[in-house]
Amino acid sequence: MRYLVRALVKPGREADLLSAIERETLGRGSVAEGEYLRNMQEARVCEDQTARWVEVCYCPTPLQEEQPYWEQYFDLTRVQDAHDRRKCRDENGTEPWACGECDCTARLEKRLQSSGNPFLEALRRDVACNVSLTNISNAASKT
Repeated sequence: MRYLVRALVKPGREADLLSAIERETLGRGSVAEGEYLRNMQEARVCEDQTARWVEVCYCPTPLQEEQPYWEQYFDLTRVQDAHDRRKCRDENGTEPWACGECDCTARLEKRLQSSGNPFLEALRRDVACNVSLTNISNAASKT
């Protein structure tokens, strides 16, 4: 099944998240390991400052496997079905594991790209800004 995930980066975790993405350690140890990095490449940040991405999950509970990995860096604000479950061939039993070869994710991500801005660009900008502010603050406290 595909889910539209909305999440806020936890305060103070921005640099750690960016580092995990850039070092490709985000999700390490999960069966869905590579999916986390792909999700972050495709994620968008919207007006309400939530990161949004489409995620494929085969767990009986949405994001059951992924949630502990995401919650290291994000507060998950909403996880919803990305489309009608009755039309999902994996979910309705007509084709097990169909989500792996289905084009739904690409279609949904294309639609998501028309909203907000690329999440990774915003994350890099936020981390760079925080580093600059920290340097300014440190310099000011030394005088």
